[in-house]
Amino acid sequence: MHDASVPRAATLARQGSAADLAAALAASRADTLATFSAFAQALPGLEVPLRQDLNPPLWELGHVGWFQERWTARVSQRALGCQADPDAPLASPLRPDADALYDSGRVGHDARWELALPSVGETRSDLAHQLAATLALLPAADGAAAALYFFRLVLLHEDMHHEAALYVAQSLGVAIDDARWQAAPLPPPPAPLTLAAGEWQLGSEDKGFVFDNELRRRPLALGDTTIDAQVVRWAEFLPFVEQGGYGQDRWWTDDGLRWRMAVRAAAPRYLKREGASWLQWRHGRWRPLDRAEAACHLTLHEAQAWCRWAGRRLPDEAEWERAAVTAPGGFRWGDAWEWTASPFTPYPGFRPHPYRDYSAPWFDGRPVLRGASFMTQPRMRHPRYRNFFPAWRNDVSAGFRSCALP
Repeated sequence: MHDASVPRAATLARQGSAADLAAALAASRADTLATFSAFAQALPGLEVPLRQDLNPPLWELGHVGWFQERWTARVSQRALGCQADPDAPLASPLRPDADALYDSGRVGHDARWELALPSVGETRSDLAHQLAATLALLPAADGAAAALYFFRLVLLHEDMHHEAALYVAQSLGVAIDDARWQAAPLPPPPAPLTLAAGEWQLGSEDKGFVFDNELRRRPLALGDTTIDAQVVRWAEFLPFVEQGGYGQDRWWTDDGLRWRMAVRAAAPRYLKREGASWLQWRHGRWRPLDRAEAACHLTLHEAQAWCRWAGRRLPDEAEWERAAVTAPGGFRWGDAWEWTASPFTPYPGFRPHPYRDYSAPWFDGRPVLRGASFMTQPRMRHPRYRNFFPAWRNDVSAGFRSCALP
């Protein structure tokens, strides 16, 4: 029976058949190539500045294909799924130097600007061959949950990188015309939801595909929670800015104050004020801001400051998950990734899956984000998915909702 809190596309990605995955892999690749084409048309020589929140688009394209091949065609223990030994011997890659070029665990961020990468045409050809090899392996894996694990992993990995490419497009002013990746206005805030105190099973069951950081389920005792039914819109956030919130230290945490001073923030990223009007940077131009859209591209620090100003607080991830799963009809999510008050830590009994670089290296106290955004592929939208970024990141399409104080 389909869980009403999980979008159907996400259920198919995590539990669908080999045919479902084949269609999704082809669709994901089409989106990857379409967005890359927008970069190729807008950026002379595909050059981007060396910045912590960017990657060279041509490197990103090659990395997506390399990752797919690495975790499907090259894995000798593919049929074992998440029980496979990541150190087992690998088959040779299509491109002999691929590991030295595209393995993000071996190639440092700044070094990616110095690599002698294959040409655009060669990279596109590699991706076509890699996808064909992946699809040729799928029929033999059909019906075996473990055998389909890596196909699901590479699908969702490519979807993550597509969203990251949309962040880069937003940052660099590359126009993205596809209607699927545009923000939508929200209605006025509905009445908050109130959930009574009780026990909640945090995390995913070991059913179908599950990311390692979602396991194992654990019971938590949660108190009464009154939580916003949707994310905060610009209509609710901008009064904080207009009343001088960015210049009043009392609203900011110590970390937030250090961030604000370091970057000299006086307003949210991608916004500027002209007289009484606010403009938003999108698709390479300034346009009038729609105050009904979700407040987005905010850091955790800005979310916390608004909550202090409003006499509210951020939910922790268990509160967010309980509301999303138990009240799917009244709890709107998916308009922006949502900062929570929870640090990204392993659940008790955590055991890393074969792609060791996915979760464990990032258990460093950075916050968890929940939900999805208007830039997120529908396949990635799952109420128990845990996203995680450093608190200072505002290139991410992240906003927040709030809870009443105790």
